[in-house]
Formats: sequence, structure tokens, C-alpha cells
Amino acid sequence: MKRFLIAAAIAAATVTTPALAADVGVSVSIGQPGFYGRLDIGGYPQPQVIYRQPIAIQRVPAHRPPIYLRVPPGHAKHWSKHCREYNACGERVYFVQDNWYNREYVPRYQKQHRDRRGDRRDEHGNDNRGNHGNGHGNDRGHGRDH
Repeated sequence: MKRFLIAAAIAAATVTTPALAADVGVSVSIGQPGFYGRLDIGGYPQPQVIYRQPIAIQRVPAHRPPIYLRVPPGHAKHWSKHCREYNACGERVYFVQDNWYNREYVPRYQKQHRDRRGDRRDEHGNDNRGNHGNGHGNDRGHGRDH
């Protein structure tokens, strides 16, 4: 049980992208199917967007490029109610279509980030991150639960 709690705490501390929607009980990182938020489009195929023109709620400096967001159904339609959740009321926003995100963005993002980290699986497909040699933790003591 102690290991489970420690693993859960570490996982919670290492989430790289905070949940952007209010009152969400689960954090989902960029590149996962349930992620909503800002996307870095550089190097990806031209995104399919919901509206042909970017949406802006407040005045936006002309020199600032638009941003791309994936939002839940209904948020784009009622953007003035939801833009604060994404810190994007003062931005020109394109909303990407779910099918483009899932078909184009997610696979490429996951591949790029898997390649950067290096795939740390052994010949049996086991993920060995955190396994430091003997399979019994990190040799910093064993406590009562071990």
C-alpha cells in the first residue's frame, strides 16, 4: 500500500500539463485522447479547425499569432463563457477538430515524446523506469511495509 501511495504521489507531481477545465477530477496530459487545452502546431500537418476564422473575445495585438486549442463540445460555441478557463480571452483562437487531434496530433506527439525519452522497455515489454537494478526499489531503506 505504501508503494502505491508513493507512486500515486510521484505521478501526480510529474504531470506536465495542468488540467485546464474547472473542477476536473482527473489530469490528462497533452497528447492523450482526453486532453483539452493549448496545442503546439509547429511541425504538424495543417490542423482541421471548427471555424475558418480565429475567434477573439477581447482586442488582440495584430502581431501576435493565433493559438490552437482543443476544447470540449460546447466550449467553442460559447467561447466568451469559457475563454478564462484556458487563459485565452485575449487571444485569437482556432479550435481544432477532435478527429484531427486524435488522428494526426496524438500519434505524432506520442511518437516524438517516446523517441525523446527513449523507449525503456525490456525484451518482455516491461517498462523499467524506476527499476534500479535488483527489482527491490532504490536501496534507500525498506521500511515496515517491505
